[in-house]
Amino acid sequence: MDVKSYIKAARLRTLPLSVSGIIVGAFLANFNIIKGNGFIGTFGVDYPFQKNYWVFGLAILTTIGFQVLSNFANDYGDGVKGTDKNREGEARMVASGAITPKQMKRAMIVTAVLTLMVALLLIYTAFGKENFAYSLLFFGLGITAIIAAIKYTVGKSAYGYSGFGDVFVFLFFGLLAVVGTYFLYTKQINFTIFLPAFSVGLLSTAVLNLNNMRDRVNDAKANKNTLVVKIGAEFAKYYHYYLIVSSLLFALLYVVIHYRSPFQFLFLIAYLPLTKHLFFVYKNKKEPLLDGELKKVALSTFLFAILFGLGNILL
Repeated sequence: MDVKSYIKAARLRTLPLSVSGIIVGAFLANFNIIKGNGFIGTFGVDYPFQKNYWVFGLAILTTIGFQVLSNFANDYGDGVKGTDKNREGEARMVASGAITPKQMKRAMIVTAVLTLMVALLLIYTAFGKENFAYSLLFFGLGITAIIAAIKYTVGKSAYGYSGFGDVFVFLFFGLLAVVGTYFLYTKQINFTIFLPAFSVGLLSTAVLNLNNMRDRVNDAKANKNTLVVKIGAEFAKYYHYYLIVSSLLFALLYVVIHYRSPFQFLFLIAYLPLTKHLFFVYKNKKEPLLDGELKKVALSTFLFAILFGLGNILL
C-alpha cells in the first residue's frame, strides 16, 4: 500500500477549513459557560474543564474524519466517472491510477467506520446517559453526514453533479459545525449563533465555488453540472463576491448584537487577504489560475474562525 497516495487523496490542505466551524462554535459556547449566561453554569463546576477539552478534541477528530471521507469519495466518484481525466490542479489518485477504485472503496469504508466510532464517543462524552434524545439526534446527524459525504460525487444521483454541492457545504461546514458544536457544550441554542454559522458556511461555500470556477470547462465536458456550470463564468464571479461580502456582514451583525469590546472586531484582519483575493477574481481571465487562490481563501476562513473566537472571549 502506497501511504503517500492515500495522504494525497486525503487532501490535507482542506482540513483547516473543515474545522473552522468547530472552532467558532467551541469558543462561543465556552464563553457562555464561563459567564454563566443562563446556560449550564460556571466553568469548571457544572461543566468540568477537562470535559471541555475532550468534547473539543473529539469534535475536531470527527470533523476531520468526515472531511477525509468526503475527499476519498470525491476522488473515487470523479475518478470512475472520468471527470478528473483532464482536470486542472493537483492530480487525483484514482484518475491517475495510483489507487484503484477497489482500494479507494476500502479506504472509504474504513474511514467511515472509524469516524462513526469517534462520533459515538463524542456524543457519549457530551451527553452521557442522561440525554438519550440528544444522543439519538446527533447519531442521526452523523449518519446523515456520512451519507452526504459519499453521495456528493458517488452514484448516479450524486448531488455534486446537479448543482447542490453548495447547499451541502453551507449546511455541514457552516450551520451543523458551528451550531452543532455550540449545542454539544450548552445543550441549548442561542439563535444569534446562526449568524457566525452563516459566515463560516458562506466562506466554505466560496472555497467550493472557487474550485468549481477553476474546473468549469472540464466539468461541463464531463456532465458535472455544478452551480458554476449552470450559471456561467460571469455570474459565478458575482456569486463569489456575494458569498464573501455576506459572510462579513453576518459576522458584523453578531458583533453589533453582542458588543462588549473592540477585540470583537479582530476577525476583520482575516478579510484583508480576502479583499485582495476578490480583486484577483475580478481581474482574472484564465480560470486555471484560480487554483492558487483556493489555499488563500481556505486559510483565511481558518484565520477568521480563530480571530472571531478569540475576539469574543477577550474583554
